[in-house]
Amino acid sequence: MPIDLRAFEEEAHASGFRRVAGVDEAGRGPLAGPVVAAAVILPPGFVHPGIDDSKRLRPSRRESLYGRIYEAAEAIGIGIVDAREIDRVNILQAALAAMAMAVENLDPPADRLLVDGPFPLPLSIPQRPIPGGDGLCLSIAAASIIAKVTRDRLMAVYDTQFPGWDFARHKGYPTAEHRAAIRRQGCSPIHRRSFRGVREALAEREQDGHGGCPPRAR
Repeated sequence: MPIDLRAFEEEAHASGFRRVAGVDEAGRGPLAGPVVAAAVILPPGFVHPGIDDSKRLRPSRRESLYGRIYEAAEAIGIGIVDAREIDRVNILQAALAAMAMAVENLDPPADRLLVDGPFPLPLSIPQRPIPGGDGLCLSIAAASIIAKVTRDRLMAVYDTQFPGWDFARHKGYPTAEHRAAIRRQGCSPIHRRSFRGVREALAEREQDGHGGCPPRAR
């Protein structure tokens, strides 16, 4: 039986909530770049057969749906937490902070949240964490698309600012080519220095006398 992606929103609307936001993030796994979150309020009754978990969609399809979601949504909020903060607090706390930021950037604000994953956000708004929500809930799936496309576009910009790591291609994820680039030339200002795969490669370079990371601007 097909999953009813509107079920969680319809339940919230039936309980009297008006603006129900799906919330998701992109970029927990990469070795470089920010974690980006999105919160999306879709109008009641909105359906689109193409919206799904962003990981199941081809890049061209995500780009097309990105525009469709922006056209239809009542509100969209974006939250971004950079690599420096990820290193400071850890990736889970950074992802939750980015999602909370996305919710706070909604205009009009949400009165109910549907959050991807098992953890609630540090907000007083009524909310429901939904593990695997990006494949079960329409507004969370929409948020996953917005977050993923936004982050991919940011990584393309970083590629022009920090050439040599091919960020536009792998988006900071730990591909063999990306790991080789870190071993070859160290890290950029947007690398996550606390992450396995960056940390070890930098230690090896320092032992060999090649240096690791340039200091980050304050």
